[in-house]
Amino acid sequence: MSLIRQVWFLLLAVVLAALLGSAAVSTLSMRQLLQTQLQVKNSDNAGALALAMSQQGGDAQLMELLVSAQFDTGFYQSLLWRGADGKLVFERRAPARASTAPAWFVALVPIEAPPGTAKLSNGWQAIGSVEVLSQTAYAHDELWTATLRMAALLLALGLLAGGVAHLALKRIRRPLDAAVAQAQDLVQGHYTTVDEPKVPELARLAQAMNSMVARVRQMFEAQAEQLEVLRRQAHCDMLTGLSHRKHFLAELESALTRDDGPARGGLVLLRLRELEQLNQSLGRSAVDQVLGAMGHAVKVYPERVKGCLAGRLNGADFALWLPAPDVARDTAQALADALQASLPGFGAGIQVALGAVELARERPLSDWFGSADAALARAEARGGGFVVEALMPAGESTIQGERAWRAQIAEALNTRRGRLQEYPLLDKQGQVLHLECPLQLQLEADGEFVRAARWLPLAQRSRLTADVDVHATALALEAIALDGRPRCVNVAPASLLDGGFVARLRELVFQSPQAARKLGLELGEGAAVQHFELLQEMGRQLRPLGVKLGLEHAGPALSQVDRLYQAGLDYVKLDAAVVVGVSGDAARAAFVRGMVIMLRSLALKVYAEGVADTMDVQALWDCELDGITGPWATTQTRN
Repeated sequence: MSLIRQVWFLLLAVVLAALLGSAAVSTLSMRQLLQTQLQVKNSDNAGALALAMSQQGGDAQLMELLVSAQFDTGFYQSLLWRGADGKLVFERRAPARASTAPAWFVALVPIEAPPGTAKLSNGWQAIGSVEVLSQTAYAHDELWTATLRMAALLLALGLLAGGVAHLALKRIRRPLDAAVAQAQDLVQGHYTTVDEPKVPELARLAQAMNSMVARVRQMFEAQAEQLEVLRRQAHCDMLTGLSHRKHFLAELESALTRDDGPARGGLVLLRLRELEQLNQSLGRSAVDQVLGAMGHAVKVYPERVKGCLAGRLNGADFALWLPAPDVARDTAQALADALQASLPGFGAGIQVALGAVELARERPLSDWFGSADAALARAEARGGGFVVEALMPAGESTIQGERAWRAQIAEALNTRRGRLQEYPLLDKQGQVLHLECPLQLQLEADGEFVRAARWLPLAQRSRLTADVDVHATALALEAIALDGRPRCVNVAPASLLDGGFVARLRELVFQSPQAARKLGLELGEGAAVQHFELLQEMGRQLRPLGVKLGLEHAGPALSQVDRLYQAGLDYVKLDAAVVVGVSGDAARAAFVRGMVIMLRSLALKVYAEGVADTMDVQALWDCELDGITGPWATTQTRN
């Protein structure tokens, strides 16, 4: 039994005891009062009747008439006239009148008043006595009516006391509920703080738990700082702070294989020409400053543009990937102009060649670098100080505009022409934890199903991602209801900006409560970085219904989320750019292990995505990850 219920029962018992005691004491006191008044009435009436009879000069007939007249008033049970010798001379009796009070009340509270007596005389001669006994039913009637009025008043007072007690308990329960909710959040790894209540005992409890949350936050911040150091060691070039070649290639490969990227993008390569000669003429320190300046010029773009990637490929070469069409040429020219304005100040003879290319995102990585290298070679062949060469291969003919794309996507959603692909997420024992389910749409009736990488950028521009994600969630719930296998659906961060998106998901989940317990929703890392409050609210709405919430494509930016411990997540999937190559790179493995330790301290499961190499798989198991997905996992399930 809960503490509040025990307090309620205690209060109820006290109030009932007080009310019943008050009612009993009041009723008994009133009964005694009525009984005393009835006794006085009997004595007074007997005295008055005796006086009247004594004045009749001993005339028996007149005295009988007086007795009868008094009795006929109806308030008496008996009137008796006894002679001087004690013998009964005359009497009038009536049966006891029935009271309007219930019989149990009459039996429980009896009223017994002794009869009143008085002496009769004729002059100085005693001639007998009279005895008067009144009806007690009238007293019972009055006592019952008064008891009912008193009971109603006490009931009203009891209800008022109950209302006041309810308000008081509600005020006490509020901080208790907050403390319980905070404790439950701590069990689930969500570290929240609460306001300190005014009740001293509860205030001490809140202070203790808030202090623990503060210590966890400090621990998280310390781990994030350590993780940042490991990240720089594992991923970054020490001179410029940009990603080194291996990590840049891994980042670019991951960006090219995602479903949520742009349809086309651009790649710019920069090369500081004649590096060895510059080292001899300017000195290594000056050349390092030149390279640092080039790195700073390139680094500006990832800091300002979401999804932009920059890296240092080798001593003299830099790369910049742009997740947008029709910007590669202009960006390369802007970089050339900026470098031409700043680098000559470091010394004479500094020359930079820039090559830019724009391709469809589904083209392989070798095509991107092959085309970019060709553009860079042309720029070097032209000679000069700061030369830009751009190759813009003709893209696929779109044939239709954005409005037509929007109509096709909307029609596919309205007619439910969608299906889910299924890719397994395996644990160390080879068991399927859940199925990754990206959505494919049949944009044309009787046409082929198209993967999200082709149409998702258009859906984002058309603000249809919320409809897409609701449709994918509905398909996942239907599939779970059929076979009972856990499934996970990708949700675009842009959908969180739709005010009714979470409400639609909640309504959908309400309709399938059993399947909802095996449903997972994944959002990109950017949702936690850019829309933390919306992500947190989504967790508050859906996780109590059994839905699991996770982040995918997680990388170094995860340590920048100040309140990750309050996000309300169940798991995090590390991006392929982070986990690929860990088997041959101790620094990368140390960084992954550091991320696992940090996320595990928040009671989160940690998975890896995009893993293909068996050696990497073993290295990731050694880092104590909870699950792996990607080409390797797909191959394992097929075997």
